[in-house]
Amino acid sequence: MNGRLILGRIALVPAMPAELLAKWQGGDGTFAPEISPKWIEQLRAAAGPDPWVLAISWSIASRTPRIGSGGFKGEPGADGVVEIAYGIDETYQRQGYATEVALALVDAALADPRVRVVCAHTLPGGMASARVLEKCGFTRVPDVIDPEDGLVWRFEKRRPSP
Repeated sequence: MNGRLILGRIALVPAMPAELLAKWQGGDGTFAPEISPKWIEQLRAAAGPDPWVLAISWSIASRTPRIGSGGFKGEPGADGVVEIAYGIDETYQRQGYATEVALALVDAALADPRVRVVCAHTLPGGMASARVLEKCGFTRVPDVIDPEDGLVWRFEKRRPSP
């Protein structure tokens, strides 16, 4: 999972920590309040790309510049659950990239035998995000409280039965 993953129109390419810091850090050296302080610490301590630990550690590339980022919000837990997260730059939204990225992340997660369930969270009212997840086979389950985002809609996709 540390290498390049090509799927359809996109290639998921591991991003270097310095590249991610440059993307998310403002000109004044601060980060937007929605960026997790814990993730920033992990990013600053990282020596190289790590899709499990760095959370949003894969950048989405097409034949043109990078069009967004996505990844995992940590290694699979003891319960076999891993969370995906992704975002598409505004210029490239509504072109199917989010669906392709979500599918690629699910495939990468389920390639790891520790993963039993892939989950994703969206802010309430995020209908576009909900549609992407539903197209990818996720099911909405009861809402949860995220420590950083508050109330979120939770979606899950379970490993198919053998």
